[in-house]
Amino acid sequence: MLDHIVLATPDLAAAVAEFTELTGVAPTPGGQHLGVGTANYLVRLTGGVPGADSAYLEIIGPDPEQPPPTSARPFGIDELTASRLAAWAIHPADLDRHIDTARERGHDPGPARAMSRAAPDGERLHWRLTWADLDAGVALVPFLIDWGTTPPPPTRGLPEIELVGFEATHPRPDEVRPALVALAAELPLRAGNRPALTAVLAGRHGQVVLT
Repeated sequence: MLDHIVLATPDLAAAVAEFTELTGVAPTPGGQHLGVGTANYLVRLTGGVPGADSAYLEIIGPDPEQPPPTSARPFGIDELTASRLAAWAIHPADLDRHIDTARERGHDPGPARAMSRAAPDGERLHWRLTWADLDAGVALVPFLIDWGTTPPPPTRGLPEIELVGFEATHPRPDEVRPALVALAAELPLRAGNRPALTAVLAGRHGQVVLT
């Protein structure tokens, strides 16, 4: 059910250039999130991680073509001084039922809200997602997304890179596992000195670790 992994950055152009240099793969523009003050670039993920072949990496940061938003940008972008993996998303078969089931199991992923953005070709993309805990810190528990009738980004001819591994660390893993179980979300989780997500990519010049 992996949908995408979010690399948040305070400088979108610099992050895209660095990713291209490190991996040999140039992300393609995704579009603008109007009113949110962000834009993104995308790369399709492939590989052995469950769900990777239908997933993608989103590089998201401030959009210099938009005025500053009236509220904070998502993923703690306004407080960042460097890029980091900030969150990840899964796409259940039935979003509303998945939310209800998670709540029955003791975890509330938050309500689903409608969102949209314009693709570079002018097409309007629409989706719904949950928004719990996306405004600060590193979110080890995924948010949920439903693309509805909109073809998701991996079907749009994105450049590709292999996802070799994806895992998380937390000082107290047992505090995170119940929410992952409630969401039926598969994520290797081990003890570490801070909450963090780590993705290993097979770049054209060797493995690249994002965290």
